[in-house]
Amino acid sequence: MIEHQNPPSLHRRLLRAVALGSSIALLLATAGCGLFAAPCRVASAGLKIVPLVGHIAAAPTDVCADVIDP
Repeated sequence: MIEHQNPPSLHRRLLRAVALGSSIALLLATAGCGLFAAPCRVASAGLKIVPLVGHIAAAPTDVCADVIDP
């Protein structure tokens, strides 16, 4: 037996649209946030502990953090 699904109600479609819109707004608001650069900065700090080559090895992670959060 084939069951037919009812189309989503107007209320449900409106809630989905609001949820999608708020998600997009949140992503745009945090685009330059330092929270996203934190993993790069933590990795950089860990690499800089290594004597002699630490600062050289940390250069790519420093660039990563600067690109994410200038």
